[in-house]
Amino acid sequence: MIDEVELQADDKMEKAVEALKRELAAVRTGRANPGLVEHIQVEYYGTITPLNQMSGISVPEARLIVINPWDKHALSAIEKALLKANLGLTPSNDGKVIRLTIPQLTEERRKELVKLVGKRVEEGRVEIRNARRDAIEEMRSLEKSKQISEDDLKRGQDQIQKLTDGYIAQIADIAKNKEAELMQV
Repeated sequence: MIDEVELQADDKMEKAVEALKRELAAVRTGRANPGLVEHIQVEYYGTITPLNQMSGISVPEARLIVINPWDKHALSAIEKALLKANLGLTPSNDGKVIRLTIPQLTEERRKELVKLVGKRVEEGRVEIRNARRDAIEEMRSLEKSKQISEDDLKRGQDQIQKLTDGYIAQIADIAKNKEAELMQV
């Protein structure tokens, strides 16, 4: 019983970390990264489609993203979606591919982005703590209904706390790396 609760908590915490990684990949640094545009939704023939499902996205240089649509008729729709996404980047279209040049970030913009990363990291921590709280509440209800002993409850709580500490440390590492990447000149 406790093992099931632990597995559920572990799964929720893992998903929280993965969601944070995806969100932070979309935060613009001074370097080009396909994660910056992959998630952008493009209206294409009346259907909303993620950009990475309708084009190849490559990074040939440190400050350049090249989007090569599989259907050349989609160029204008992709360009509109990129402008609408408000990335602070202006797409240039040569009729075959769209190029996004990543400008150097100003010190002020870097600090704003670090604050944004900090906010998203804290949201990730909250998700993990919520998963811990839910797991412990579930264990307490199992103990109240006499399905597990008090000792099992204590052991389970300790295990959940170890899981939580591990995931919080993972998030701290992710945050440290992203902040270092942002502050790099």
